[in-house]
Amino acid sequence: MSYKPRQHKVLWFLRVIKSLLINQYALMMEYRAEIALWALSGILPLIMLGLWSQTNIQDLIELQGFNLKRYFLSAFVVRQFTVVWVIFSFEEDIVQGRLSPFLLQPVPLFWRYYTSHIAEQITRVPIVALMIMILSVVLPNSFWLPKFTELILTTFVIFLAFTVRFMIHWAFAMSCFWVERASSIERLLLIPYLFFSGLVAPIDTFPKEISQIAYLTPYPYLLSFPANLLSGHHVNIQLNIMILIFWALFLFLISTLAWKKGVKHFTAMGA
Repeated sequence: MSYKPRQHKVLWFLRVIKSLLINQYALMMEYRAEIALWALSGILPLIMLGLWSQTNIQDLIELQGFNLKRYFLSAFVVRQFTVVWVIFSFEEDIVQGRLSPFLLQPVPLFWRYYTSHIAEQITRVPIVALMIMILSVVLPNSFWLPKFTELILTTFVIFLAFTVRFMIHWAFAMSCFWVERASSIERLLLIPYLFFSGLVAPIDTFPKEISQIAYLTPYPYLLSFPANLLSGHHVNIQLNIMILIFWALFLFLISTLAWKKGVKHFTAMGA
């Protein structure tokens, strides 16, 4: 008897997610020109590739079996699909008074922002594909064709990496309940992300002590791991996926506790 109600809840939830994705995708299509500019702004890995290519360290790394060009091109793709801006959206909704009506809806607010990000990524796919085609002409000797199974696995890992990064920002977005301008926190989060994710330099080039500290944070698994996987470099796939899942669950727990306390504080202030 209890199976059918549970099944109906699952089906209802899936229909809601589908509707949110469709609505958010339609919304993102209205801003596709702006999304194209966002995609163009994510060329930092290509800039770092140009900088590293002018140093002697490139030859040293490639002698160790590490293809620097493949890594940064892969990092460019990974970064395109792990962009998160939820702190800004959440802060804007609170400041402009849209949060209260959202709280009255039966769908948890988390899914509204999460599906919005996924819809933006879907909109970004043809733009990134066009950019990759242009890069393949500009850098013909740097491109390779991953196997289909590797491509599917990398897509799954990028999705996990995006989810973890979203959960990091969602957890810090809860500070909007107590801080008027929590968007400044996002700029602070960018600092460890730049240096510990492998965006500005491969983590393998870091001093041992620094790399050990980096791997204690979730950041290397957000970009370095999927970029190495896509570029064909050796990685411990199972271990890294388990670490990503751990961070996702841990951050989900933290953000859930912060959400409950924040909503109580928000309703108390509005009473």
